[in-house]
Amino acid sequence: MSESIRFVDLIQTRIDGFLDARASILVSIADELSPIEAFSRDFLSGGKRFRALFCFWGWQAVRSSDPGDDGPAVSPGGPLDAVVSVASALEVFHAAALVHDDIIDNSATRRGAPAAHRRFAELHEENGWRGSADGFGTGAATLLGDLLLILSDELFDEGLTEVVSTAARRAARTEFNRMRLDVTAGQYLDIFEEIGWDSNPGSDPLSRAERVIVYKSAKYSVEAPLLIGASLAGATIGQLEALRAFGLPLGIAYQLRDDLLGVFGDAAVTGKPSGDDLREGKRTVLIALAREAMPGGARSALDELLGDRGLTPAQIETLQFTIRDTGAVDKVEALIAANVQRAIDAIESAPLGAQARAQLRELAVTVTERNY
Repeated sequence: MSESIRFVDLIQTRIDGFLDARASILVSIADELSPIEAFSRDFLSGGKRFRALFCFWGWQAVRSSDPGDDGPAVSPGGPLDAVVSVASALEVFHAAALVHDDIIDNSATRRGAPAAHRRFAELHEENGWRGSADGFGTGAATLLGDLLLILSDELFDEGLTEVVSTAARRAARTEFNRMRLDVTAGQYLDIFEEIGWDSNPGSDPLSRAERVIVYKSAKYSVEAPLLIGASLAGATIGQLEALRAFGLPLGIAYQLRDDLLGVFGDAAVTGKPSGDDLREGKRTVLIALAREAMPGGARSALDELLGDRGLTPAQIETLQFTIRDTGAVDKVEALIAANVQRAIDAIESAPLGAQARAQLRELAVTVTERNY
């Protein structure tokens, strides 16, 4: 995993250098923009860099494969510098998504610190500015997220300029564009489920929750980064299919773990209050499975409490016990294990580099065994 560690260091260096250049532009416009620059750096500092790593190992998996075994069909014109820039762009896009997600969910914290909109609101309060601190916080954070989206696209294009093959550039851009469409659609479906889950009594809550997982998280967190990296290396159709077969179930497992953490996670570990998903009213696979196993009265009580921002710690604890008592947690754990195994099986004999396959197997365990 030492190669992964070195790559993560390269990502931080690339992001820092990119922000240095853009910060000078912002400051040249007005001193009042300095918080935008400072908060951008904070939100792009550290983190697990899973998306960047999947991009890197998707690239390595194709680049190191045997050309006689369904190897690259085009000249692999994506050198390391290109992959570093493209993977860094994915991290900038992720930061933008988190900023917007916290606004949508009205989440006060992110990674144990105030969310972007709260930081801007605090800045407003500290300076005694006129008007609503919350209104300023929401507006300013929305613009910060928008700026990060713009910067991610610019950084992505900078990476593509290093790629020799026109076909590889086009394929990587296509995957990046589709990723952005998918995650936006998934985000909308996620917020719709919080208010519209009972609008169609004949539909299946579990299948709807699974649909949110696929489009909001699974494709964006694992599958798309793998395919973007592989495309930079000139992947064949067979290699892309193998990585899709690995990436989608692993992305599902990754989000299922996240859903468990959103209900049972320790704030010291997750950086968010325990039970935050219950206060936000997230209609996850965990909740769908719990509701299926509950008698009518308990189900009604859950539906009434879910999404109540004023839930007390005692009410959170009661809901946690009730959900666990249905057996839903064990079912989600079984789904995680099954999806991880499905992902690993998909690359066992795939036309990909042996070292990269080993690293992807290791990553599959790492991203799905996070603690409560």
